[in-house]
Amino acid sequence: MSLAHLAGLLADPTRATFCTTLLDGRAWTAGELARHAGVAPSTASEHLSRLIAGGLLAEERQGRHRYVRLAGPEVAALIEDLASFHVPTAAPTAGRPSATPGSLREATRRSAEAHARTCYDHLAGRLGVAVSDAVLARGLVSDEDGTALTDRGRTWLTELNVELPARAGRPGGRPVVRTCLDWTERRSHLGGAFGAALCRTALDRTWVQRIGSGRALRVTPDGDRALRELLGVEL
Repeated sequence: MSLAHLAGLLADPTRATFCTTLLDGRAWTAGELARHAGVAPSTASEHLSRLIAGGLLAEERQGRHRYVRLAGPEVAALIEDLASFHVPTAAPTAGRPSATPGSLREATRRSAEAHARTCYDHLAGRLGVAVSDAVLARGLVSDEDGTALTDRGRTWLTELNVELPARAGRPGGRPVVRTCLDWTERRSHLGGAFGAALCRTALDRTWVQRIGSGRALRVTPDGDRALRELLGVEL
């Protein structure tokens, strides 16, 4: 796909909203996305067809229902990176306030996502960055010659009964670990197979729970205890 074609796909506000919504890593129906974006079902269907044809989304059918999700972690990383890029604007002047959330509900959502959220299938926000700092400080991941999982890190995963996909790190497979710029913290959190495994473990063991239908997460008391004991993370 050419850069111009990709830019054209994401230039439409509705299609961009669909892609950022799907950063929660789950599959959504066309109707759910239509309601979320505030567009008619027929309009949503047209936009989704373009995103699927362009390779940004993948379609799954289950009975009468049509589900869509981001085509893969590479697409998620692209969308997250684009979301983190802000073009400088003129400083606010009298009578023209800086951009602020339009409602209390929007402000609450942004605050929750800044604290802890999913970035496709790994942890992001202050929680994600704190976990990233902790695994680097403990030598579970090294950034001395590119970001890589260390032998100590693999032993740590084994002790937690956490497995990485067999193809992780192999040609054609997903990177074992990669950095991902966090758009709220302006620092990196960890993605790749390692980051996904940590996020999946945190959800499965109820260390974190989703808040509503969005990307925001809540750290549970069990999670607070586990993160403190395993990584020394205190939020």
